[in-house]
Amino acid sequence: MSKTRELIISPKISQTKLNNFLSQLEGEGIKMVYLDPKKINKKKTKLQTVFPSSNANFVVLDKEKISKSKGKKIGRKFEVLSNEDIEDILSVTKKGLDFVIVEVKDWKIIPLENIIAKLHKINTKIFAMARTPKEVRKMFSILEVGVDGVIFNTSSISEVMEAMVYLGTRNFEMKPAKIIEIKEVGDGERVCVDTASMLHKGEGMLIGSRSNFLFLVHNESVGSSFTSPRPFRVNAGAVHCYTLSPNGTTNYLSEVETGSEVLILNSNGKARRATVGRSKIERRPMLMIKAAVGDEIGGIIAQDAETIRFVKPNGQLVSVTHLRKGDTVMVHTKPAMGRHFGMEVSDEYILEK
Repeated sequence: MSKTRELIISPKISQTKLNNFLSQLEGEGIKMVYLDPKKINKKKTKLQTVFPSSNANFVVLDKEKISKSKGKKIGRKFEVLSNEDIEDILSVTKKGLDFVIVEVKDWKIIPLENIIAKLHKINTKIFAMARTPKEVRKMFSILEVGVDGVIFNTSSISEVMEAMVYLGTRNFEMKPAKIIEIKEVGDGERVCVDTASMLHKGEGMLIGSRSNFLFLVHNESVGSSFTSPRPFRVNAGAVHCYTLSPNGTTNYLSEVETGSEVLILNSNGKARRATVGRSKIERRPMLMIKAAVGDEIGGIIAQDAETIRFVKPNGQLVSVTHLRKGDTVMVHTKPAMGRHFGMEVSDEYILEK
């Protein structure tokens, strides 16, 4: 069974903007913050606190004392500069710590590998410090086991969302959309995205002609009597189509290349990141497909072939060649916003159709 991993946010933000930032964190599913409980005003919050304060849920103790408090988790913060520091962590932990916070400076990977290896079989959680989303990802992937939590110092909600994708805990709202039009549109250039990861049944990429209306296009892990499974591939769509990146920006499929990172989702909207190993652009016969969610209409142009599949609300797959008007497929929609180089611009008018 995989262990629960927590992204703990240390807000780098002024007190006047703090409450709004905390609300945004809760909206994104964050459960813990590294923050003095006194700084959280009387507003209702489910956020747990980690801090050197007896009022925190996870109390960071000073060096002199180790004493249990009812309903509290206790821990210590350690700076690791040598192997002696690692032995000190192990020695103190055995006295009854629930968690340790580890800060490493120049050498990050090797010290944490050693700490994880030594504490792996003890019920003491390991929290590491990070300053960028990439550091967050690195901390969670060390020795495959990873740390139990990362304390991420940031003032950017987009960095939080990017880090959550690395953790695999970010969710996108998925909705059923009714197919309203299917039309052959002749030849065009389509993009096959070959990832450096194995994709599972139910997973795919969000693709669409509009940035706020994206279809879940399934991967090619399902073979047939004429094709072998390619569980690393998503035959995504035409070169002009958008896809979402882990940091929340959009890219045109024509921009995706070796080393790019793309967002992989399942039909429930749970997201993870994958690195692109290769992008193939080839000329093929294409289909235009339009669907509606309420008054919102979106479309996609995809290759006209049996191996391109959408995901139905019941989790079953449907090939674009077997799609019919009135069928429902899973999409991600949100209110339209302008975008500048892939980034949302909230006060800009935009109409895509």
